Amino acid sequence: MFARVVGQSFIRNPRRKLLTAAALAIGMAVATATLTIALEVGDRMSREFRSLGANLLVTPKSDTLPLEIGGVDYRPVDEGAYLKEADLGKLKTIFWRHNIIGFTPFLDVPAHVAGSGNSPGVRNFTLIGTWYRHEVPVPDGTTFNTGVERTNPSWQIQGRWFEDGADEAVIGATLASRDPGTFAIKRPLNLSASASDSNPPVSVTITGIVSTGDAEDDAVLVPLSIAQKISNHPGEFRQLLLSAVTKPADALADRDPKTLTPTEYDKWFCSPYISSISYQIEQVLPDTDVHAIRRVAETEGRVLSRVSTLLWIVTIAALIAAGLAVAATSAAAVLERREEIGVMKAIGATNTSVTTLFLTEHLGLALIGGGVGFALGAVLARFLGASVFGTPASPQFILLPIILALAAVVALIGGLIPLRTIAHLDPAPILRGE
Repeated sequence: MFARVVGQSFIRNPRRKLLTAAALAIGMAVATATLTIALEVGDRMSREFRSLGANLLVTPKSDTLPLEIGGVDYRPVDEGAYLKEADLGKLKTIFWRHNIIGFTPFLDVPAHVAGSGNSPGVRNFTLIGTWYRHEVPVPDGTTFNTGVERTNPSWQIQGRWFEDGADEAVIGATLASRDPGTFAIKRPLNLSASASDSNPPVSVTITGIVSTGDAEDDAVLVPLSIAQKISNHPGEFRQLLLSAVTKPADALADRDPKTLTPTEYDKWFCSPYISSISYQIEQVLPDTDVHAIRRVAETEGRVLSRVSTLLWIVTIAALIAAGLAVAATSAAAVLERREEIGVMKAIGATNTSVTTLFLTEHLGLALIGGGVGFALGAVLARFLGASVFGTPASPQFILLPIILALAAVVALIGGLIPLRTIAHLDPAPILRGE
């Protein structure tokens, strides 16, 4: 009997039901879109931020501080600690290995080259050995392609990059402009390490001029193998830049893992915080210090937090607007059905039973509006994802039960506000037409 009454109500009052369902559908569509973007915004924006450069720096624990004067590293080649190039494949074995987009080793060597033409004499500078595009073997038998191409995509090249393993080099823009006669594209250079003149010079061909906006603009960049040969440190490097997708830090991220309970430690370890990824890197690369590059990390965290806050504000606003729309249509429905309510109360219906009838109708509308809203929200999320991030956001079906639950809560709360008047309705005056 109860189900029949509810069904007849839908048939007799389709317009009000349609307005309520439409309000819920619009509210849930906005909520679905914003929640879908919120679930993906961390990874998507973190990947976008990777164009700013690497966010982690790995150095030996016992390394000495570099001594640079005028952009030239005067630290002796044999001073300080080194890391093993052969260990780098282990980085792709940590728990968050898929979050590591790329890594690039660097080996700075004080070097000099003879001048030419109108600029005779010896030119001292820093020689930087690195990878542009390099294939790294991983212990599981696979390989990983990485290098400056991945960790520093914002670097601009005039000409072309050197090929790893070739006798080629690229010149920093500042160094090239200061001495164009010596450092010109297609010109051969005979490079020698300042601190190990006993090693024979290495001849390289300049293939391009690189602009980085940093110290590399005043250096010569060569394949890592050449810098290792000149410095007499085969298979070694001094520091590693690493680019990893991370999530913004919170109270748990900043705590010392030694002070965490087992449950907190598992949550911390299994979250892609920059601190937990750093910890895992130190586990596979012993005797290293891993530091966050604060300029990049802090910018990411600040922007991600603000975007996430904005998305939650929009979601809450959409839910409130939907609730107010449901309350308005519900109030109008109560006024329209005063006679029906009076008859039900006159034949013995209690306030609870009448309220339950109306709330059941709202619950049915919530399921309809929530389902339609989820479908519309998935389409809206794809559009927003394509507009903001360049790739459409994938539907998050895990949100469907959440959206249906939110629609039910909004419909029930919005319906309860005007339904309070039912308790004060006296059936006698209503039946007399007053």
